[in-house]
Amino acid sequence: MLAPVLRQPLQQASSEQIDVFGEVLRDEVNLAVWQRQLPALIGDFANALLAQGEPLGQSIVLELASPESTPNLSGLVDGYSGLPGQAAFLQDVSWLVSAFACLFDATRIGLRLRILDKAMCPRFHVDHVPVRLITSYAGIGSEWLEEGVMARRRLGDPAAEPSDAALIKRAESGHVLLAKGEKWVGNEGGGLIHRSPQPPAGERRLLLTLDWLA
Repeated sequence: MLAPVLRQPLQQASSEQIDVFGEVLRDEVNLAVWQRQLPALIGDFANALLAQGEPLGQSIVLELASPESTPNLSGLVDGYSGLPGQAAFLQDVSWLVSAFACLFDATRIGLRLRILDKAMCPRFHVDHVPVRLITSYAGIGSEWLEEGVMARRRLGDPAAEPSDAALIKRAESGHVLLAKGEKWVGNEGGGLIHRSPQPPAGERRLLLTLDWLA
C-alpha cells in the first residue's frame, strides 16, 4: 500500500506587490493577498455607487477566446455612467479579469458584482471551487483564519468559531484576494477558511468575485 502524500502546513501570503499572486500556485499556499492601495478615482466611484442607495447584483459568465483576450464587460454598471470614475472602475475590473485569466490559463470566468448590506456568508466556511478572486471596492473586507485556528470538522458551528478578534484576519478595502477552494487539485481538505463579515450598521460594501470555471 502506498503511503499518503504529506502536505506542508498550509499558509497565506501577502504583499503590497502584485507578484504575490504567483504564491498561490505553491501547494502549501491557500491564499495570496495583494495589499494594494485602490486608486482614488476608483474608490470615489465605488463610494458614490454605494451612496446611490440602490441594490446591485450583476453576474456575467465571461467566455474568452484565450486567456489574453480582452473581456467583454458590456452591461456592467451601465446605469451609472454619470458617476465620475466609471470608466476607470471598468478598466480596473477588466485588468483584474485579465490577470486572473493569465495566471490560471482560464478561458471561462464567472464574474459577480454585488452591493451587500449584510453578511452574505456569515459563518466561516470553505468554497467548493478551484480558486476565487475576492475584492471589496468599498466597505468592509473579507475575513479569514490561519490554519489551525478552527477545526475544519466543525465548520458551520458558531460555537467553534474564534471569539478572539485577534485571531481573525481581515482584508482592507481595495485588497485583492486569491483564495483556493476545495476543488483545486491537490488542495482537497485545504480550502481557505473564510467568511463575509457583517458590515457596521448603516454601511454597505461593493464586492467583486471572479471564479475560474474553465
